[in-house]
Parts: sequence; structure tokens; C-alpha cells
Amino acid sequence: MAPDDAPALVLAVPGTPSGATRSLADEVVSIARSELPGLDARVGFLEGDDEFPSLTSVLAHAAEERTARFEQARAAGADVKEPDGPVAVVVPLLAGPDSALLRQVRQAVMDSRVAAELTDVLGPHPLLAEGLHVRLSEAGLARADRARLFTVATAADGIILASVGGDEAVQAAGITGMLLAARLAVPVMAAALDQEGSIASVAEQLRGSGSQQLALAPYLIGPEIDASLLEEAAKEAGCSAAEALGPYPAIGKLALAKYTTALGIAPQQAQSTPAH
Repeated sequence: MAPDDAPALVLAVPGTPSGATRSLADEVVSIARSELPGLDARVGFLEGDDEFPSLTSVLAHAAEERTARFEQARAAGADVKEPDGPVAVVVPLLAGPDSALLRQVRQAVMDSRVAAELTDVLGPHPLLAEGLHVRLSEAGLARADRARLFTVATAADGIILASVGGDEAVQAAGITGMLLAARLAVPVMAAALDQEGSIASVAEQLRGSGSQQLALAPYLIGPEIDASLLEEAAKEAGCSAAEALGPYPAIGKLALAKYTTALGIAPQQAQSTPAH
């Protein structure tokens, strides 16, 4: 159970809000709640509007609710101390570092004037490599297990790991890429969707080293970029692409792990689930 009066976990969702994005974010926080019953988990959008609550407004609302709970308890005669510590822990819904988006998150937290703690992004992490493997196998681009007891005619022999956030993001994606390469026993190289020529250059390097059938694996949750960028990148590389990570169960577990680590709560052990 979450500790009494624990801060809220607020998922900071980048990109242009949509019904699909809200559904994805709701599923991620639902997974986090299932791992830690009693968790107050909320969703705030960096580009919020009347329909999709902004990160700033969600943080302000969480602070108002905490103050109201304290005042009600005191009015009822309870011997309660005024709450201290953060009102919320903000977890960016990002697989890897993206300095531009993280600046937006920090600015939204500052604009809220709320005591909130901001965590790091979700990756690199072995559970993200697992998620990438599953998405590739769902698209028929990788074997679903390591036993290799059957063949997949379309299985890729080289993976382009597509990230956003420039050089820093490519380096971070490369760490998860090594974990993915170990799972698949094929070369994996990271490239930047937001750097011109990066995808084509990596595709050329992989083909130059002997890979014949490439696949694009988005090292992304989904909302952080326009989906058309992935389609263009796959065309540029001349290969098929898997889906973004989306609400893969590990995303909710990793968001919760960032929250519990920030608060010093005994972390829930995120169990790796074998790909089927």
C-alpha cells in the first residue's frame, strides 16, 4: 500500500494531446496503481488545453487537495501536522533523454509554484529492451524467444533503434540497444529521428557490416513524436518498422520505480515477463 498522504505520482505526457494519448497514459498509471494499491496517480499534458489537463494545472490541483485535506482534519479536531515534503513526484513519459521536452516539463513544474520532485526519464533499462523485443516479434520482425526452435521468414538481421533527443538520446538508446542485441543475437544500432541523415547513415552501416534485412524499432513511448516521422524513417531506411512501446506493462512499472526511488519507498520489484 502507498503510505498515508504520500505525494501524487504525476505522469508528464509530451506531444500534442489526443484521445489515443490519454488512453495510453491512463493505462500506464493504471499499471502503476495495480503495483502499488492506494497510489494517487494522475496525468498532466505538456500541451494541455480545456479537454486535456495541463501538467501545471494538475500539480496545482494536487496541492489544493492536500491543503484541503489537512484543513478538514484539523477542523475535525484531529492532531495532524501540516504536510511537508513534495506535493507530487513528476515522472516524464519518455524512454530516453530529450533536453527540449525535459525543459518544458521543468518549466511547467516551476509555473505551478508547487513543491514537486522531477524524476529522470524511464530508460535505459532491461525492461525496455524486453518491450522492444516484444514489439518487434509482434510485427513479425524478430523471433519471440531465444530458443530459436522455429524460423521467422521476415526476422530482421539488423535493428535500427530510433530515438528522439539528439546525440544524448542516441547514446542512451545505445545502452538499451546492447541489451536488445543480446536478446536477439543480431546487431542493433541507435539513430536519431530528429537528425537529418541519421537513420539512413545507420542503415548504411548495418548493411555494410553484412545485415541484409533491417527493421526499425522505435525507442519511444509514442506521444513524443508525430507517427508520420516513423513512417518516413522506415522509408528512408528501406525497411519495416515495429510499433512504439506504448502502454507496455513495463512502462507503468518503471514509472512507479522512479516514484518510489524519489521518495525512498521500498521499490516494487519490476518482474521481467518473458515474451510470448
